Amino acid sequence: MEWGSESAAVRRHRVGGERREGPATAAAQPEREALAQEPLVEACSGARTRKRSPGGSGGASRGAGTGLSEARTALGLALYLLALRTLVQLSLQQLVLRGAAGDRGEFDASQARDYLEHITSIGPRTTGSPENEILTVRYLLEQIKLIEAQSSSLHMISVDVQRPTGSFSIDFLGGFTSYYDNITNVVVKLEPRDGAQHAVLANCHFDSVANSPGASDDAVSCSVMLEVLRVLATSSEALHHAVVFLFNGAEENVLQHPWASLIRAFINLEAAGVGGKELVFQTGPENPWLVQAYVSAAKHPFASVVAQEVFQSGIIPSDTDFRIYRDFGNIPGIDLAFIENGYIYHTKYDTADRILTDSIQRAGDNILAVLKYLATSEMLATSSKYQHGNMVFFDVLGLFVIAYPSRVGSIINYMVVMAAVLYLGKKLFQPRHKTVNYTKDFLCGLGITLISWFTSLVTVLIIAVFISLIGQSLSWYNHFYVSVCLYGTAAVAKIILIHTLAKRFYFMNASDQYLGEVFFDISLFVHCGFLVTLTYHGLCSAFVSAVWVVFPLLTKLCVHKDFKQHGAQGKFVALYLLGMFVPYLYALYLIWAVFEMFTPILGRSGSEIPPDIVLASILAGCTMILSSYFINFIYLAKSTKKTMLSLTLVCAVTFLLVCSGTFFPYSSSPASPKPKRVFLQHVTRVFHDLEGKVVRRDSGIWINGFDYTGMSHITPHIPEINDTIRAHCEEDAPLCGFPWYLPVHFLIRKNWYLPAPEVSPRNPAHFRLISKEQTPWDSVKLTFEATGPSHMSFYVRAHKGSTLSQWSLGNGTPVTSKGGDYFVFYSHGLRASAWQFWIEVQGPEEQPEGMVTVAIAAHYLSGEDKRSLSLDALKERFPDWSFPSAWVCTYNVFVF
Repeated sequence: MEWGSESAAVRRHRVGGERREGPATAAAQPEREALAQEPLVEACSGARTRKRSPGGSGGASRGAGTGLSEARTALGLALYLLALRTLVQLSLQQLVLRGAAGDRGEFDASQARDYLEHITSIGPRTTGSPENEILTVRYLLEQIKLIEAQSSSLHMISVDVQRPTGSFSIDFLGGFTSYYDNITNVVVKLEPRDGAQHAVLANCHFDSVANSPGASDDAVSCSVMLEVLRVLATSSEALHHAVVFLFNGAEENVLQHPWASLIRAFINLEAAGVGGKELVFQTGPENPWLVQAYVSAAKHPFASVVAQEVFQSGIIPSDTDFRIYRDFGNIPGIDLAFIENGYIYHTKYDTADRILTDSIQRAGDNILAVLKYLATSEMLATSSKYQHGNMVFFDVLGLFVIAYPSRVGSIINYMVVMAAVLYLGKKLFQPRHKTVNYTKDFLCGLGITLISWFTSLVTVLIIAVFISLIGQSLSWYNHFYVSVCLYGTAAVAKIILIHTLAKRFYFMNASDQYLGEVFFDISLFVHCGFLVTLTYHGLCSAFVSAVWVVFPLLTKLCVHKDFKQHGAQGKFVALYLLGMFVPYLYALYLIWAVFEMFTPILGRSGSEIPPDIVLASILAGCTMILSSYFINFIYLAKSTKKTMLSLTLVCAVTFLLVCSGTFFPYSSSPASPKPKRVFLQHVTRVFHDLEGKVVRRDSGIWINGFDYTGMSHITPHIPEINDTIRAHCEEDAPLCGFPWYLPVHFLIRKNWYLPAPEVSPRNPAHFRLISKEQTPWDSVKLTFEATGPSHMSFYVRAHKGSTLSQWSLGNGTPVTSKGGDYFVFYSHGLRASAWQFWIEVQGPEEQPEGMVTVAIAAHYLSGEDKRSLSLDALKERFPDWSFPSAWVCTYNVFVF
C-alpha cells in the first residue's frame, strides 16, 4: 500500500510516532518501508505504526474487505475439527480390520464368548468364595481338559493348580502391604513335545470385585486366554518355546511356582473399562524387543507410549499385575487393558452382553499373534541381550504402529529443534536495525499468548469452583457435551478476547499478514520449548511435540509464497489446514483417550478431589493445544465479535442450566448406565483399652460415596442419610477408626454413619496377642494371630515416641500408608490356617498410653454372613441410578 492511500488517521498517528521517536528513527523510515516487501519482516517505527503490506489491513482501514470473513473462518475451523473428530471416532469403532474369524487355526470369538458367559453366569467371584475357589476353578479345569484332548501331537500340555502364600509391599494408593494365603491359581504349560527351556507367560485373573459379574475385569481376558490356548494346542505349527497360561484367582503371581524360572516375558490382560479396543499402555521395562514383537505381530494394533508414561506417573489411581512381575519377578512384559466405558467398570452392569464380539475377536487376534510370535522367536531365549533403553511407540488410527528406540527419538527431536531454531533464528538474529520491531513484537506476542492461556485457565477454574461450591458438580458426567459447552467455550472465548484486545489496542496499525506470521512463529516456538523440555527429561512422549513442530513448519514453508503474494485467501486456508491434518488428527486421537479414561474415573475419585476443577483444567489444556496454530486466524480475520458473542452465549446458557440443576449426573439407562457408586458397610465396632477391657461399642451402617457429590443426591430418596449423621474421625485410632477395605481414607473424608443393630457373623473373626517379647536390641516384639473371613484389613499406629522398626510382612521393612499409619490387606482361599505375624516396636515400654494401637477389620464379601436385614432394607431404598455395594464387617481396636 502506498503512503498516499493510507487514511488520514493513520498518517497522523505515523507522523506523531516519528516526532516522538526523534530524528534518528525518522531517518531510518525509508529503509524500514523497503523492508515491508520482505516476506517475514515488516518493520516500521514500532508495532503501533507499522506500514501495511499489500493485502494486509491495519488501523482505521482494517477490515475493508482485506481480512478473512469471520463467519466463514469460524465455521471452517469448527467443521475442520469436527471432521477430524469424526475420523477418529470411525477409527475407534472399527474394531476388527482384517482376518477371517472362526477358520481353523484362527481365533474364534464365538467360542471365547461361550467361555465368558459360563464364567459370568457363576456370579461375583471374590477370592475365598466357593464361586471363585470351586465353581470357576472347576469350569476352567474342565475346559482345559477338553482342549488337552483335542491338542496336536506336536504339543504337550501340563496343568497345575497352585495355592501360594506370600506377602509384598507396594506404593499404590499411598502405600500398603498385601498378604495372601492359599489363594488358587490354575497354571497351564503348553510346550513342544520334547520340552522347552524358555517360556512366555499370559496372565489373567478370574476373580471379581464383590457384587459385580466382572465380565471385563477380568473374565473376558481369561476367556480369550482359553481360546488362545485351544488354537495353539490344536495348531499343526510347532512351537520353539513354552507358553504358560496363568489363570490367577486373586490378581496375584506365579513367582513361587517351579515354572517361574522358565519365564522370559509376559503379557498381562487387564481392564479399566468395558469392551472397545484393548490398549497397550505399559511395556518393558527397557525391553524394546517386546514392543517390536507387538509391532510385528499384532493384527489390530492400539498402543501408545503416552499412555504408558501417564499411567506410570501415578495420575491414574489404578494398578495391575504388571507391577508384580516387573518389580518382584524382574520379568519384562506387555500390559493391555480395555479402556472404553469405564462408567460401569466394577459395577453390576459389567456383564458379558455389554462386551462386543468384535472386541473379543480383536483382543484374541492380537494376543494369539503376539504369543505365537514370541513362542517361535529366537529373541525370547536370549532376551537379556536386548535390554537396552526404552522405545517410542504409537499407533496410527489403529492401522499400524510406529516404533523406534528412544535414543533415536532424542536425535530426531533435537534435529527438529535445530530446524525450528534455524527458521526462527533467521528472523530473530538478523542485524538489529532489521529485526528490532519483529523481535519486540515476537516477545510481546509471546507474552500475550501466555496471558491468554493463563487467563483462560483462571476463567474456567473460577467457573468450576463456583459450580462445585453450589453443589452442582458432575453435571457433565452423564452428558459430556455439557462440559464442552461450559468450560470449552469459556476457554476459547477468553483466548479470542485477549488476542482481539491486543489486535485492537497494541497491534492496531500492523499488517494482518505480518501478525499472522508473528503468531504462527510464537506457536512454533512454544511447541519447540515443550519438545526440548520433554526430550531433556527423557520422556518418550516428546514425539507428540515433535509432530507439532515438524508438520506446521513444513506447512509454513509450503504456503509461504502464496501467503506472501495473495494474503489469507481461500487457497492459503485450505493448504494451511491440510498441512495441519496430522498434528490435529493425532491430538484429537489422544484427547479422546484422555477423556475416555479420566471422565469415568472422576466419578469414583473420592470426595476430596473436585472433579469439575480437574475436568475444567484438562479442557483448558486441550483448548490451548488446539488453539495454538489457529491463533493467527484471529489476526487474519476481519472481526471476532460474532464468534465471541456466540461462545459467550453458549457458555452463559449452559452455566445457567447447570446452576439450576437441569443436568442430572447419573443414569440407569439400560443402553448406557452411569451409576453413582456407594459403599455400605454394616459394621460393629469394639474399642479396647490398654488392659484389654471394652471401653466403647457401637454399630451402624458406614456409608461412603465415591464421588465429590457425597450423599446430596441420595438424601431426597433416603432422608435419614444427611449431614446430621456425618461420621467423625476417631483421632486416636488408625485410619480414623473405620473399617477401610483399602487405604483410600485420604481420598474420601466425607463419611456417614447410620446407627443400626449389631451384626453377628456365623464365622466371627478372632484376634489375639500370642506373645510379647523384649529383644536384645531394646525393642518389643508383638506376635499376633488372626482368623476370620477371606478378606481382612489390619491397621497399625505407633504412638508418639515409638516406631515400627520391623515386621514379618512384605520384605520385613514396614511401609506406611498416606497419613503415617500402616495398612495390611489380607486375603485367603477356602482353606487357610490361622494368620500369624509379628511386629517390632522400638520405644519406651512403660508408656501410660501404650506403645502402639492396632485394629483389625473383617470383611464378609460372600456367603450368608455378607448380608443383614438392616443392610438389605437400606440397599433396596437406593435409587436405580445408584450402585450400592454392600457387605457386613466387624472392627476391633486394641492398645499394646
